[in-house]
Amino acid sequence: MHGDHRAPAKLEFRLAERADVPTILELLADDEISRQRGHGTVPEQVDAATWAAFEAIADDPGNELIVGVDGAEVVATCQLTFTPGLSRGGAWRMTIEAVRVRADRRGGGFGRQLMAYAVERARDRNCRIVQLTTDKRRTEARRFYESLGFTASHEGMKLPL
Repeated sequence: MHGDHRAPAKLEFRLAERADVPTILELLADDEISRQRGHGTVPEQVDAATWAAFEAIADDPGNELIVGVDGAEVVATCQLTFTPGLSRGGAWRMTIEAVRVRADRRGGGFGRQLMAYAVERARDRNCRIVQLTTDKRRTEARRFYESLGFTASHEGMKLPL
């Protein structure tokens, strides 16, 4: 709602439910980099591997698939993973992945609300650090995360299998 001067809507956050999966897949696909990776279309039917992944996330207390809801509409999502470690005095860390806000709802503060909720979840779980990676081509996302206090302290690496 660019140009609308009313206070931004307040999203409600909850764990994703099975019925949310098609919408989450649409959010994940609605992205230029996802399209370049070959994941820019959502199949008419959700495949068995995707359902199995959803069930694994839902059944794992170390993972939370979050949706941000405005009214009855899912307009944002992210996945939170909680990891124990021996470093930093046995500190737990939370990794935020697959952060998306629906394209037509960007710029209205929903991303900030989603990230604030995620950081609150990390605090609730006594994590001592929150981490995320962002594709180097996502310059806007990087600026957004830096505006929230994240620093590019490490160089991420991936090995496709």
